[in-house]
Amino acid sequence: MTMALLETAQLDVVIGGCTVCRKLDWRVMPGDRWAILGKNGAGKSTLLSTVAGLRPHASGAVHIAGLSAYATPPRELAKVRGYLPQVQYDPFASAVLETVLVGRHPHLGRWDWESCEDRRIAESALAEVGLTGFAERQVQTLSGGERQRLGLALLFAQKPRLFLLDEPLTHLDLNHQVALMDLLAKRAAQGAGVVAVLHDPSFAARYCQHALLLFGDGDWLAGPVADIVTAENLSRLYGHPLLQVAGCPYPIFIPE
Repeated sequence: MTMALLETAQLDVVIGGCTVCRKLDWRVMPGDRWAILGKNGAGKSTLLSTVAGLRPHASGAVHIAGLSAYATPPRELAKVRGYLPQVQYDPFASAVLETVLVGRHPHLGRWDWESCEDRRIAESALAEVGLTGFAERQVQTLSGGERQRLGLALLFAQKPRLFLLDEPLTHLDLNHQVALMDLLAKRAAQGAGVVAVLHDPSFAARYCQHALLLFGDGDWLAGPVADIVTAENLSRLYGHPLLQVAGCPYPIFIPE
């Protein structure tokens, strides 16, 4: 039987006295593309960082490719799990290529330097996100969209089996949003698991097979997009009536 890349069992996540999810049983398999949807403050980012093993949970269990998200050494976890935060900080000066090479560190020994192969992998990742020629640029000189694409390049260089992405479309214009989602779909087709916090339910319906809805009070719904991402469920989720546009090749939702 194929092992799940992410599995939660009876997971409770709480922050600031508010319950994000209650008794969450969730499984992400190789090749799966999941969207996490919810209104502002519902706890999407909190849940994602919790299942990444970066913050404590209230109860339950989280396993990443069979490894405990909380008991596994960070370096070992980083070999199988990549995490893109919602906000990326660059307190120190660094070149673009140096930043992407950070993604290779989990695969190096304690005292190893990056090899020519590591550099090739990093340069290939930059090319994939459209940043060829940016290798020597200082990170602080990048636009918001360029910095977001750099974060994705770092994950591609890391080569995880599970991608956990918190609002990966932030700062990107439409063509780069589509290109990014296509790149993630390509990784999923190669056997990776992809979980992305998204704000646009139409993008979720177009690019993801499954969706997890967080209602902000501990309740949740999870399952195939066709069953979960509906006008009825989204109206409840966002607290505003939505309509599905008829006659489109992909589901499109608009406010009523």
